[in-house]
Amino acid sequence: MRGLKEVFEHPDDLYPLLKLRMATKQAETQIPTEAHWGFCYSMLQKVSRSFALVIQQLGTDLRDAVCVFYLVLRALDTVEDDTSLDTMVKIPILMEFHRHIYDPDWHFECGTQDYKVLMDQFCYVSTAFLELNDSFQEAIEDITMKMGAGMAKFIFKEVDTIKDYDEYCHYAAGLVGLGLSKLFHASGKEILFPESISNSMGLFLQKTNIIRDYLEDINETPKSRMFWPRQIWSKYTNNLEDLKHKENSQKAIECLNDMVTNALVHIEDCLKYMSKLRDPSIFKFCAIPQIMAIGTLTLCYNNIQVYRGVVKLRRGLTAKIIDRTKSMADVYGAFFDFSSLLRSKVNLKDPNAHTTINRIEAIQKICRRSGTLDKRKSYIAGDGPSYAPALIAFLIVLLAILYVYLSANRPNKISDMVQ
Repeated sequence: MRGLKEVFEHPDDLYPLLKLRMATKQAETQIPTEAHWGFCYSMLQKVSRSFALVIQQLGTDLRDAVCVFYLVLRALDTVEDDTSLDTMVKIPILMEFHRHIYDPDWHFECGTQDYKVLMDQFCYVSTAFLELNDSFQEAIEDITMKMGAGMAKFIFKEVDTIKDYDEYCHYAAGLVGLGLSKLFHASGKEILFPESISNSMGLFLQKTNIIRDYLEDINETPKSRMFWPRQIWSKYTNNLEDLKHKENSQKAIECLNDMVTNALVHIEDCLKYMSKLRDPSIFKFCAIPQIMAIGTLTLCYNNIQVYRGVVKLRRGLTAKIIDRTKSMADVYGAFFDFSSLLRSKVNLKDPNAHTTINRIEAIQKICRRSGTLDKRKSYIAGDGPSYAPALIAFLIVLLAILYVYLSANRPNKISDMVQ
């Protein structure tokens, strides 16, 4: 019902939603027949449907390398996240994980649900890894080694300062940015970008996720590690968990806005990185998550719902971002529009309002300097109903019929070896 309500309110979402549905269906039918590659692409759709869709933007060789890279790091993350593992068992696995990826017989029992399957049948991922060319293998091994060491370090290290926060996000996601840059360069399609801006690409996404997922993480059983830095949250409360209580709403909002403002500092580097990409498929692969991140941060800012439930972009807007992100002009337009929306939410009484506004203005200055803002049609600002009710009703019926048809003809995407 919520999906239908959103389409009624934003009827121009319908066409991008249909295209997204068809692209998703096409991705499901393109699972390779080889057992190991079939496992990898099926598992990718299980552990991250959004990433599985975005990765389709890439050419075959690079797509295979990025798929394996992602699964290796998800497996590494599964070891780190498993609270049932004794620390003395976990640390050697994290430290040696970069060696295990060369062993097609290695697997490890941990994780739950799809992640347990990934770990139980990790041999398929290793087999696929060993079929990649040497330059791809070297890049994946290097990042896996560094990330494993960083995860082991933060088992004992608390995120107290903003420096700690940046360091943790570097290990968790900045290294992903560095690894992707190495894979792009190894493919011969891109230059090797400076580590600083590659790192920022990962930090911006990671910080967005950490902010958005506050409630899910704080309520997790058994208790999960929290990565909001004490240097920020201690200005507003003595206990991070107290921010979810209604009586602390004002301080919770101020803390949230402080966290969002901290994340904005990485956007200038992200825009610089994306502006230097040459390959259209790599550009789209990188740009779509970054636009979704600035959109999510805008939605989170000054929004008490972060502490009450789920905050995410509506599916129709996500479909528009995927459909309409084709050039750097589209990126500048989206960042300008989302930052303008964020600016409109800033309360001048907020303790960080001045810093927030300065960072927004720096982002908008870059976007204006591009000279592309007047040549676009915004799908973010003024995104309201534009069609007659009768047409909306017709489109809804058409969508429902098409959805039923596609669902009825949906192939079984789970290969036998996953079951």
